Amino acid sequence: MSKSNNLYRDIFTGLFFTTGVFGFMSGEFIVSTILFGAATVASNLDFNSSFKA
Repeated sequence: MSKSNNLYRDIFTGLFFTTGVFGFMSGEFIVSTILFGAATVASNLDFNSSFKA
């Protein structure tokens, strides 16, 4: 995986997680659950798996 692709994935994961924490602290539990789930999926996806031989 390229270095820039890792950087973008890390940025999006961090944004989802940080926004989820703020949502949880403000009492928006459904929104924060969705954002935590998105952060988990984004951190575990391998975007280039279909292109590998």
